[in-house]
Amino acid sequence: MAGLTREDVLRQLRERIVAFATSRGVREGAEDVAQDVLVVLHEKYPHVTEWTELVPLSFQILRFKMLDRHRKMLRHGEYNQESVDDFPLVDPGDDPSRQTEQKERVTQLIAAIQQLGERCQTIFRLKLEGHTFPEIMNLLGERSINTIYTWDSRCRKQLLALMGGQWETNPIDGNVQRPNNKETVG
Repeated sequence: MAGLTREDVLRQLRERIVAFATSRGVREGAEDVAQDVLVVLHEKYPHVTEWTELVPLSFQILRFKMLDRHRKMLRHGEYNQESVDDFPLVDPGDDPSRQTEQKERVTQLIAAIQQLGERCQTIFRLKLEGHTFPEIMNLLGERSINTIYTWDSRCRKQLLALMGGQWETNPIDGNVQRPNNKETVG
């Protein structure tokens, strides 16, 4: 394409870039991507003037820009966005059946905790007061944090067993959510 200035070449190249980007699914941002490619060509590659060098270089830059755009859209969750208007407004505090279920679970939890030993009750009380495991270790006079972790684990298992093996019901369909217990065959 002899006789064309760099600006003419870039103008024609821009049209090809927009067409390529549009055909590859970047419809709404094809103009922006083309502009980004031309900016990179202008700033980083002003010495490239031959059509045979500019076309492959510009399309390589275009592919990188399209990949960057794709990654950014994935990161921001733009591919799986759902309209907020599609979801009904739910106020879980006003549902009387949920309030009743919650009250029953709290009653069951309190009864189960009262059946636990004194150590477990103390650990749960300290955790509910906001103490960390190292603080609980010092308050109970233990020298090893692993002992506290072990006690806590055993207490939670005992509490789960006293709660009937379930923590709560699924609020959507009423099914019981069970912990992931793996049975071993031996």
